[in-house]
Amino acid sequence: MPSSRSPAALIGIALLGIALTACQDQASGQVVARSGARLVETLSNPPIHGCHRFPEGVTHVENQTQSNLVLYNTADCTVPPGGQSNYLDIGQSDQVARVTGPWHSFSFAPE
Repeated sequence: MPSSRSPAALIGIALLGIALTACQDQASGQVVARSGARLVETLSNPPIHGCHRFPEGVTHVENQTQSNLVLYNTADCTVPPGGQSNYLDIGQSDQVARVTGPWHSFSFAPE
C-alpha cells in the first residue's frame, strides 16, 4: 500500500530536522557588553563552544541568550590563582565589582 505522504512533505520534515540540528552549536540570542555606558560589543547567536574574548575589558554584561555564561577577568577563560569567575544565568546581567576588575572573556556553562 503506497504512503499517503507526499515527497514534498517528507523533504520539508528532513530540512527542518537538519536546521534544528545545525542550531545546536550556537546560543540563540545576544550577549551585550558595555564599558560604563558605552557599548563595546553585541554578539548575536555566538558559538557555544570555546572561549570568547571581548575586544577590551567590559564592566557590564547582559546575557540575552538561552544559555548560561561564565565571565572571566582573563582573556583566555581561565581563573588565575586567587581569582574568580562569575556565573551569569539566562536573561540576567552583571556589573563588575570594583575589586575584581573588568571582564575580558566568557564561555558558555556546561549544561
